[in-house]
Amino acid sequence: MGRWPLVGRGPELAAFAAALADRDCRGFVVGGPAGVGKSRLAEECLERAAATGLRVGRATASAAAGAVPLGVIAHLLPTGVDLSDPVAGFAAVARAPATGPGPRRWVLLVDDMHLLDAASAVLLRQLMDTGVLVLVGTVRSGEPYGKAVAALWGGDAVRRVDLDVLSPGQVEELLQAVLGGPLARRGLHELSAAAGGNVLYLRELVLGALNRGDLAEDGEMWHLREGRLPGTARLAEVIGGRLAAADAAGRPVLELLALCEPLALADAEALAPPGVLAALERAGLIRAVQDRRRTSVSLAHPLYGEVLRAALPVLRRRVLLVEQAARVEARGARRRGDLLRIAGWRLTATGTADPALLVQAAALARHVHDYPRIVAFLEALPEAHRTTATALMLGNAFFEMGRWKQAEEVLARAQADAVGEEERIAVVLVRTAALLWSNAPASVALAVSGAALEETHGPAGRRKLRINEGFMRVVAGLPAQGLALLEDLEADVGDAPDVNVWIRGAWMKPFALALVGRTGAATVWAHRSDAGHRRVDEHALVSHPAVQRIPLVLTLSESGRPAQALAEGERGYAELVAADSVVRVWMAVFLGRAQWLAGHPVTARRWWAKAAALARTIDHAMALRPALGGLAACAAVLGDLEAAEATLAEHRALAWTPPGLLSAGEELLGEAWLLAARGRLARARAVLAAGAGAARATGHLTGEMLLLTDVARLGGAREAAGRLAGLADRCEGELAPARAQLSAALGAQDPGRLLRAADACQAAGADLLAAEAASAAAAAWRRAHHSRRASAAAHRAAVALARCEGARTPLLATAPATAALTAREREITLLAAAGNASKDIAQALALSVRTVDNHLHHAYTKLGVTTRRELARTLAAGTPGAGPERARRPS
Repeated sequence: MGRWPLVGRGPELAAFAAALADRDCRGFVVGGPAGVGKSRLAEECLERAAATGLRVGRATASAAAGAVPLGVIAHLLPTGVDLSDPVAGFAAVARAPATGPGPRRWVLLVDDMHLLDAASAVLLRQLMDTGVLVLVGTVRSGEPYGKAVAALWGGDAVRRVDLDVLSPGQVEELLQAVLGGPLARRGLHELSAAAGGNVLYLRELVLGALNRGDLAEDGEMWHLREGRLPGTARLAEVIGGRLAAADAAGRPVLELLALCEPLALADAEALAPPGVLAALERAGLIRAVQDRRRTSVSLAHPLYGEVLRAALPVLRRRVLLVEQAARVEARGARRRGDLLRIAGWRLTATGTADPALLVQAAALARHVHDYPRIVAFLEALPEAHRTTATALMLGNAFFEMGRWKQAEEVLARAQADAVGEEERIAVVLVRTAALLWSNAPASVALAVSGAALEETHGPAGRRKLRINEGFMRVVAGLPAQGLALLEDLEADVGDAPDVNVWIRGAWMKPFALALVGRTGAATVWAHRSDAGHRRVDEHALVSHPAVQRIPLVLTLSESGRPAQALAEGERGYAELVAADSVVRVWMAVFLGRAQWLAGHPVTARRWWAKAAALARTIDHAMALRPALGGLAACAAVLGDLEAAEATLAEHRALAWTPPGLLSAGEELLGEAWLLAARGRLARARAVLAAGAGAARATGHLTGEMLLLTDVARLGGAREAAGRLAGLADRCEGELAPARAQLSAALGAQDPGRLLRAADACQAAGADLLAAEAASAAAAAWRRAHHSRRASAAAHRAAVALARCEGARTPLLATAPATAALTAREREITLLAAAGNASKDIAQALALSVRTVDNHLHHAYTKLGVTTRRELARTLAAGTPGAGPERARRPS
């Protein structure tokens, strides 16, 4: 991997350009800590100076070269110059640029200027003052230097910029440029956190992961193998060199921080006096943070801990951990999280800990959604100390980590061992949820709940189980049935007798409301459930509160507010990534769906690719099926038919599983749009109609609208318009009536109505539908010989299509180019342009070959073409904004 691109340094490059244009400027200095990209920025500045025609040179200062007077810049001095006489020698050096070829003014890059010897610094400053030289230099923050070197960047004639580490957004931009494609959010989060925005460290982490195969592409995006952040030998050497700056007295503090950071200042001072800690801080190895009256100490960079831990002998590690645990216990373990940390230290050091401490620590870990530590603590618990409550915590942790088999084993045993109605119901609530998210049929979870209901006699317990059944039926793809059981759910978590039951019901209620078209009430409930969950999170045995934003994404997108859906979803997804919650797979599914509705197939493809990748790792077919269907649809609309077919092959190979939150019909989007991309519109409409029927059977009204709208877009507007109008009367928000209006306008082929439909679709945030409506209006105006109106409508289509990330649909391809064709002629020309022979077209459309050829002959005459190749070119050129080259994959 060669030199990395320069990202996030636009302001600094602009500052250099201004400095270079200023004839009074004598230097440009780039400062900052090690590894932030000072040298890379300075190299870019030097290249830009050379591009303007200036003479350039380069020197790198070092401790060894700095020990020799003029050693750093000796290779730049003219041959034969005698510097034993400083005055004469300086004059000769200053005259050299004027006598040689090229411009008199030259630009010199000196890397690590703080290591320059005094003689070099004095000579360079003299050259700068005469205007012969513009110095571009890098300086590492916190490094000592002499007065002569300091004079190089002193005064108003020298400009200085100081670089900071890259932000997470800049890291994402850089890695996408380096890898040539997007990196999944969890891997991006881990690399960004580990590197701390340091470009040098990031580069070595990426190289190490690539070399070991831990960073790989799945055809859609890059993924980092979980728990794998290997660096390189160079990275270890660089960090080792930094850590070597600490003297022997400070080493114990660094080692303890590597195991136990952050430390209270008092704990750090127990190992080293304040003067030693201050020296570590000056060296940039530790940082101290003041929070009110408390001061904590941590390592200055996350990777310092990795290197220190790797070098720690086993027994030394054990001593440090046990001593720190005893130190915090002696202080009373009063701070929040102390018990959690003590249990972790003792378990790591000795493999065991006090059982009561392990249970307490597991409860604390549950409150912060640290599921791996819950598992570690409770699996270390001796058998004699295991209870139904601890089994419930352990099973729930397995469920939240996507380890379905282990969850069922623990929870089934816990249910059998439960004592009393309350314990049994508590286990059933978690067990049925775990069963639902696994690949077991919904009937299994419902049977477990039904058996528990038969054994429960108290009204409070029976109500909990009924609400849980409502939760299950929504998850199982029966929104209307689930909603009926959730209708009397308390409006506020404070009024609920059981917060866990309320949170589960409140999570699913907005899903059900949105799926049956009641998006107004769904939005209210989504906000209510989010606020309520966050208020009681510490007392709840359920997922991270950010899961409550998932139904908000659905309801906002179905209301016609995709931009808000994306903003809310991205915030929630970031929280779930930070918590390492596998439930984020559904956030990715619904974000992909929201962007598909908006007509943004590249963005939708990325979200569905993330969902598919995570669903594969946790064997979650309920999410994998719609993610793969969406991925294939996006690829087909982007013209990437090979990827669409490969994705559908994986989809077809999946064993049958019950539908989940979304209707089974939506899984068919990929198959339908691949057929459409190949010109087989009749077959595509049949697939979509079957999907719409499946959605209708399960009560997924918004899903049925999505599929019927696509039927209309692919030539079946007259057949779909009536049902869509009826659904629009039942569904709230701006998107539902816009869909119905589009279908009716397409069926009537009325240009005025089509333009009004384009307005409605645009108001609902459906960019691609708006582009198609305007494109169809342009075609209708052309047929009516209103060229000026046709041109205006085509312009509107192009403006909308510019937001659609390179999407191509049959309606866009055929409407402008085939305005004069009949519906049957358009369908046949699409099939022919896709490379189908007349015989195959005839078989697909149940026509004779002669009829197909006659229709083709008429189409050729109207379009002014003579071959199928010309026909394909004409249809491609008919797409507003289309060109010969299309993006094949999201980048």
